[in-house]
Amino acid sequence: MGDRSSRATLTDVAAAVGVSRATVSKALNGRGDISDTTRERVLAAVSELGYRPTTAPDPSARRALVVVFDIPASPYILGVLQGVVAAATESRIDLLTRLAPSKDARTEHAVAREWIAEQRAAGAVGIVGLTLSAPDALVAAAGNERLPFVIVDPVDVHQRNSVSVGSSNWAGARAMTEHLLSLGHRRIAWIGGPEASDAARDRLYGYQAALDAAGVAVDPSLIHAAQFAVESGAAHARKILTGPERPTAIMAANDELAVGVLAAAHELGIRVPDDLSVTGFDDTPQAAWTTPPLSTVHQHLEGMGAMAVQTLLVMAEGREPSSRHVELATSLTLRESTAPPRP
Repeated sequence: MGDRSSRATLTDVAAAVGVSRATVSKALNGRGDISDTTRERVLAAVSELGYRPTTAPDPSARRALVVVFDIPASPYILGVLQGVVAAATESRIDLLTRLAPSKDARTEHAVAREWIAEQRAAGAVGIVGLTLSAPDALVAAAGNERLPFVIVDPVDVHQRNSVSVGSSNWAGARAMTEHLLSLGHRRIAWIGGPEASDAARDRLYGYQAALDAAGVAVDPSLIHAAQFAVESGAAHARKILTGPERPTAIMAANDELAVGVLAAAHELGIRVPDDLSVTGFDDTPQAAWTTPPLSTVHQHLEGMGAMAVQTLLVMAEGREPSSRHVELATSLTLRESTAPPRP
């Protein structure tokens, strides 16, 4: 089988399934314009033949870094991406932006190998994944090809030896909770991010730690989990604010959730900060333009992107990074969305 694997080509796979090379490529790249049955047949043939992409990069091509993500429109992603672009420009290395294969396809090892081979063929010497969900197969395939892979704010990562860059999420959430406690708030709700997100989980733990240290009981009914999206923040805020015992403050695990909370409060005729204090996390540009301007935890988004690039370049030279899990410090940005609770 080992000798057969070395000879297997895309043409071999196409012939075994009875489809074109283009169809095989679509299946391996997670394209949606082929049937699930055909995709399964292609992947089965890939496994049976032991097909492995062998495309090698053109040695005359320029070196490049690849940055890959799921959602390009997020203010958070744009902030980190700005740091990636600046660091790549300073290092005089090309930058290639990629949307990741679909979430279902990227977990297939054959798809992951093909995708990584394409990045290598494009001259990539490293990959930055921005809050990329379910990246394990891609990270493993990159490791097999000795292609460095750094994840910014890991989501649903089970390979604990992966290299990551993030912020001190636990400390940031704890500091903001302590700020609300110092203003006199005791009934503080939490709208967190996806449970698979390491950052969202650490922020929840920081919130709980501050309440525990202050001797304030954590009320499970005030803790909600959601996607990092404005509409999710608004939906959960409506539930919280129309409940029997309304909190005096709501903490959101990112600024987009907080914008949704502000919208829901306005819709319900609840004044911020007179009737309700609201906080976010990230300090994206939109936080300064909400009504009222949002108090939030500042994390250095551009610095995270730059650190990911610097770490990749070290690894691309065959050296071990100084740390496999880098955390940048956070700080509080206090604006007009927080105030002492009304008597």
